[in-house]
Amino acid sequence: MDRPARPTSAIGRRQLLKLAAASALAGSPLSAAKARTPVKAIGFDGFVIFDPRPIAALGEELFPGKGDALSTAWRTRQFEYTWLRTLTGRYKDFWKVTEDALVYAAATARVELTADKRDRLMQAWLALKAYPDVLSGLRALRDAGIRLAFLSNLTEHMLEAAITSAGLEGLFEQNLSTDRVRAFKPDPRAYQMGIDAFGLPREEIAFAAFGGWDAAGAKSFGYRTFWANRMHLPVEELDVRPDAIGDNLQELVRYAMEA
Repeated sequence: MDRPARPTSAIGRRQLLKLAAASALAGSPLSAAKARTPVKAIGFDGFVIFDPRPIAALGEELFPGKGDALSTAWRTRQFEYTWLRTLTGRYKDFWKVTEDALVYAAATARVELTADKRDRLMQAWLALKAYPDVLSGLRALRDAGIRLAFLSNLTEHMLEAAITSAGLEGLFEQNLSTDRVRAFKPDPRAYQMGIDAFGLPREEIAFAAFGGWDAAGAKSFGYRTFWANRMHLPVEELDVRPDAIGDNLQELVRYAMEA
């Protein structure tokens, strides 16, 4: 099946009908009428906005030659732990999950994780910066009257700290952390927070995902889904496809304006 085209300024009725047809073939119907419904609100995964790469760079600084192995194991276990804890009903918030994953990753990479190094790596999560395209993109969406909120696994404290660090105060009306429902994405309880918070039908809400698995989860839930594929990865083989794919917020702006 063809990959959904990235949104462009030339998208019109014909392209939207093609998008609807492609979505229907993928097993997640998107009618032409639904495609014409304006996007009134967008929920964001945190990593669409915040750039985590400096954390990996810090890992290499602290453990020369072992940083890549540490970061890969850390990132993998971080999300695997969220899924396993949701499935088994043994919830811990994302801060604690992240710390547990770091301890495991250090053991896997065979590096000595001292208290000081663990603290430095964890505190880096509170000092995240935004990708360069973020501020102008968010302002364009706000200027168009589109409501914005985080819908993230990150704790509210982590979101608030990163918003301040990135200079994005006042752009998001809510920080919807999965702590509120004690279930991580892609559990439907997590995505439901967007509908409850915005007070809109799901057809009027778009979700901007960073991970391909999160895009699949949001699409399965029924959101119109934009995958901010900043890492240029293939679409996950999960029988659903995002409505649009781009690698920056300018492409999200075009999608939201023309949907």
